[in-house]
Amino acid sequence: MSKKPFKILSIDGGGIKGLYSATILKNFEAEFKTLTSEHFDLICGTSTGGLIALAISQGISCSHICDFYQRHGRKIFPDRPLLLRWLQWLEIKLLGGKFLFGQTFWFGKYSSKPLKIALEELFGSKTIGESQNLLCIPTYDITDARPWIFKFDHGELSRDNKAAYVDVALATCAAPTYFPIHEIPFYQNKQFIDGGVWANNPTLTGVIEALKFFLEGDGGYDSIQVLSVSSLSITQGQPTGWRRKRSFIGWRSDLFDVFTDSQSQFTHYVLTTLSQLKSIPIEYERIPSESISRNQAHLVQMDNASSNALDLIAGKGEDVGTVQRKRQEVKKFFSTLKTYQTSNHGK
Repeated sequence: MSKKPFKILSIDGGGIKGLYSATILKNFEAEFKTLTSEHFDLICGTSTGGLIALAISQGISCSHICDFYQRHGRKIFPDRPLLLRWLQWLEIKLLGGKFLFGQTFWFGKYSSKPLKIALEELFGSKTIGESQNLLCIPTYDITDARPWIFKFDHGELSRDNKAAYVDVALATCAAPTYFPIHEIPFYQNKQFIDGGVWANNPTLTGVIEALKFFLEGDGGYDSIQVLSVSSLSITQGQPTGWRRKRSFIGWRSDLFDVFTDSQSQFTHYVLTTLSQLKSIPIEYERIPSESISRNQAHLVQMDNASSNALDLIAGKGEDVGTVQRKRQEVKKFFSTLKTYQTSNHGK
């Protein structure tokens, strides 16, 4: 009897740094002359990774997704007005930190309107029921105070297929203090925030989905194969002697980075451990972050969409993608097609 693996693609969150993940996947598509959506049964993505996952599930090429970041990044994360830039300069001089004035005292750092317009251009009026792949898109339902995963309805599920792609993307991308909370009328006006608060690396959500519904079901799957793509992150740590007593302002945007980076690392540890256990049939491959120097760190922020930052992020993605596309561990994911067909299920 031939093996039938359930194949999962997982993409981390990271704001504009999603360009790094998309560029790596663009390299894979160029190498194997294919679309990513044709090779994975389930696609998971959080925040900007959720945006990429949703686009892939529509059969959109990763080259087009990279163009999306290049064209819309500066509109989604615009330069600050002159007054706020002056306040930023003052804060750096007085506090030695990153700008957080409007983010702390007013109404968040950015409007979601440019992002919504860009998403409407990308997805139109598509709904989850039109996805070409199974989906796990984490967010957090603050109305009911619980994690929430948007899914393509399969088997016994019947909740999300009529939800709009644009709403799902805005919900998983609603990073606290960066973008407004997203309210979705389809779910009786429940309010959602970025899934990165609990699942910035969403790989475990996909593995649990596979174990619960597909390896135990009648689909004939006998194992799980996972390709996890990281965001670009600064992993060099802080020097000793950091000031220990820190308020919210003292932490600034480092606080959100600590949550998301540590969660991603923990999930990687769990999956690495599970894949080493013979009793659990999981093959796991992680595409890591590229190294970032101290001099580059100021360009690698989730909301820095300057031309220099985009060039650096895309360049890092090209470097990693060029190397990873030649590895046998990556080739195996693109040597077989997905076996789960969403078109065979009701919408």
